[in-house]
Amino acid sequence: MSFISVFDVLGPNMIGPSSSHTAGACAIAHLAQKMKSGILKEVTFTLYGSFAKTYHGHGTDRALLGGIMGFATDDVRIRDSFDIAKERGITYRFVPDEKESDVHPNTVDIEMVNDSGTHTIVRGESLGGGKVRIVRINQVQVDFTGEYNAVIIIQRDRPGVAAHITKELSDRGVNIAFMRLFRESKGEKAYTIVESDSRLPEDITGKLLENPNIQDVMLVQE
Repeated sequence: MSFISVFDVLGPNMIGPSSSHTAGACAIAHLAQKMKSGILKEVTFTLYGSFAKTYHGHGTDRALLGGIMGFATDDVRIRDSFDIAKERGITYRFVPDEKESDVHPNTVDIEMVNDSGTHTIVRGESLGGGKVRIVRINQVQVDFTGEYNAVIIIQRDRPGVAAHITKELSDRGVNIAFMRLFRESKGEKAYTIVESDSRLPEDITGKLLENPNIQDVMLVQE
């Protein structure tokens, strides 16, 4: 029998009517925007399952747009997400996909385009009670919730990269809670996700990039 806390029953502090369709949607987008580089110029939200069916009535669209602009689930600016996005010069669109069935019922793909034209695609699932999970980054299957501070390393799948990552983190006193490798195939692009229960030092990005097989580093933390 799984443990259910009082916070699972009450749900999160939030703007909107639904912890799954509003708070969860906002939380997914809020995580996704931490993975982009540069200034967000365009974003496309492809919605699946119940997200696709009810996104307008439940305020999922406003919540997603608010989250991608960095608004937390209880930020009152979510109500004005459309107007604020226009003021910021962000082009957005929502694409419901009711044909794809092999997905979690509350799933969204978020395609972000920055001011340099770089595309980043993140898939997230809203699990209920405001909890979420990121399950794909740029076509690579991953799995993390954002409940811990995390560093996401995009790398070539080569010997020695994991050792470099753990050494740099250890040298800075980072206590690793979880460390997982996700890859397209052996020797190809891979993602290492390291989660810690303490805040990660900002200078870790530059140190990790000293390894020639590491292509990019993203810090996902408060």
